[in-house]
Amino acid sequence: MAATARETPSDPPHVPVLLRPFLAAVSPVAGVWLDGTFGAGGYARALLEAGARQVIGVDRDPDALALAAAWAGPHGDRLKLVQGRFGRLDDYGQGVQGVVLDLGVSSMQLDRPERGFSFRRDGPLDMRMSRAGVSAADIVNGAREAELADILHAFGEERAARRIARRIVEKRAEVPIVTTLQLAEIIEAALPPRRPGQSHPATRSFQALRIAVNGELDELVRGLEAAERALKPGGWLAVVSFHSIEDRIVKRFLQQRASTGGGGSRYAPERAARSPGFRLHGRAVEPDARERAENPRARSARLRLARRTEAPARPAERAGLGLPAIDYKTEYGGKGA
Repeated sequence: MAATARETPSDPPHVPVLLRPFLAAVSPVAGVWLDGTFGAGGYARALLEAGARQVIGVDRDPDALALAAAWAGPHGDRLKLVQGRFGRLDDYGQGVQGVVLDLGVSSMQLDRPERGFSFRRDGPLDMRMSRAGVSAADIVNGAREAELADILHAFGEERAARRIARRIVEKRAEVPIVTTLQLAEIIEAALPPRRPGQSHPATRSFQALRIAVNGELDELVRGLEAAERALKPGGWLAVVSFHSIEDRIVKRFLQQRASTGGGGSRYAPERAARSPGFRLHGRAVEPDARERAENPRARSARLRLARRTEAPARPAERAGLGLPAIDYKTEYGGKGA
């Protein structure tokens, strides 16, 4: 997760989630790496300091790349910045030693009210990582009630999705919903009072809207496929996820790729024998007590690691990845990002 927008050259370097176990696993660090979710550059900076010959940092958010100017200078051409999507990683580098994807929304975005990602500070209901396309306000004010409920349930695993969607539709008939606190208050009023220790009632709904606005799950699958194409044999794939939907997709993708075929399961049919595209590197890594204490946002993080083989890359078997079965094309004009 990235640093805040107020980071300056005199600030201490930001330490992203699960950096210590990541570096321990992939050391010694060498060659060219692709950081597909550059953010505030925490992983990229750590890889450069650990010995990477070059890091190609990719981010769709132009603000993230602009902020890198505060610290990137001393690294010269060892750090190459690209504004783009990680679903096209193989356009930016081929035969690379490693790919790292930190899927969490960055602190830089959460801490800036004008970006509209957080319900903790009032700002425009936006959530667009690229600052272009359909916004969260477009969805909230334009989607049909049933469609809105589907988005909240599928992308946020919100059990009260229908109740929340009904309340949103009632309130938007009175006045358009255009700010984060306005939406958060509507969601909170639709649910029973939270008990001590529970997360904010709007947490799952805001997650769902952010995923819908940015097309994050489809982008994740494209990014995993692109990483397979970009990596050289023996190269590392490292993915940090922050909620169960993302982690399920990453886990099943790597299971597919590590399989030699046959077997079959309730998620996918029996497959012809083939060479595995990845070798799994242990089980998912979770933050230890020290990291959870240092960064409460790390509590749900999972790091999965795998190494590329010489087998040819191939498209993912999407039916077996656990992607939510939802078509959220609406009259406000878009499907995801």
